Amino acid sequence: MAKQKKYHFNHETLKFEPIIQTIGDYLKRIAVHLFSAFALGVVFFFVINALIDSPKEKRIKNQLKQQILQYQIINKEVDEMHNVLSDLTERDNNLYRVIFQADPLKLDSNYSVNSAFYRQLLQKTNSDVLVATTKKVDEIRLSLYQQSKSYDEIVDMAKDYENRLSNIPAIQPVLNKDLTRVASGYGWRIHPIYHTGRFHAGMDFTAPEGTDVYATGNGKVIWAETRSGFGNCVEIDHGYGYVTVYAHLSKILVHQEQLVHRGDVIGLVGTTGLSTGPHLHYEVHLNGNIMNPQNFYYLDLSPEEYDRMVQLSNNAGQAMD
Repeated sequence: MAKQKKYHFNHETLKFEPIIQTIGDYLKRIAVHLFSAFALGVVFFFVINALIDSPKEKRIKNQLKQQILQYQIINKEVDEMHNVLSDLTERDNNLYRVIFQADPLKLDSNYSVNSAFYRQLLQKTNSDVLVATTKKVDEIRLSLYQQSKSYDEIVDMAKDYENRLSNIPAIQPVLNKDLTRVASGYGWRIHPIYHTGRFHAGMDFTAPEGTDVYATGNGKVIWAETRSGFGNCVEIDHGYGYVTVYAHLSKILVHQEQLVHRGDVIGLVGTTGLSTGPHLHYEVHLNGNIMNPQNFYYLDLSPEEYDRMVQLSNNAGQAMD
């Protein structure tokens, strides 16, 4: 089939004239087609490269997915370990330390999500899962260390338990088996001299002047002289945070730095200081806090006698000092 000629309209001659193709025209046309093909190839290359992963990229992405899955599994196991550790801490505070009357264990964590260490780790790994897991592991490591130290303390307390029981105040400071000597208890009372409401920080026991006053636990005398308002006063440090105070004595029978045992006579009931009659004012302090003495008579009172003593001390409306 013969190649058809192409014509173009000549506006000057008003005639159709054949188009004469030169070698330059052919080269130009070939160059345009080649450039178009090259541009289209480049576009296809980037599109395919963006949408379709290479075998190496597929392998790397699969490895990354497996690592993330492993981190998630580890993170779950770490959470379970943290729950077990929390249970041990709760058991430590609510069982072991209660038995030995020790302060609850406080787990202090020095790690923070916003710390420079975790920010740097996040920049290096670009993985929130890894950073979160690392933080939890660090916290568990610190908590385990503190918990192990706590168990060491409990072992020491168990070894020292017999001595501790001997030192803790546990009897009434005067012979009062029939509970007829409870004059006033712990709490808000009417002051006998000023006739105003004041907080009474101990218990008052009425007794004839000269009645023996006993140390309520083993300890060392840290005060044995007159004190303002209390008159002749004895103070005993029992260790383990416990201190007892015996006030208004007619006579002091111990001296400072003397070691005493539970049941030793340390003084005699009197009415020295700010007092309205012969009686003993008795206080119990624990770690600097004033405690209710009625909670420390468990060695010489039955449950029934203890209930009666609580009722008597609570019903007293006016203190004797």
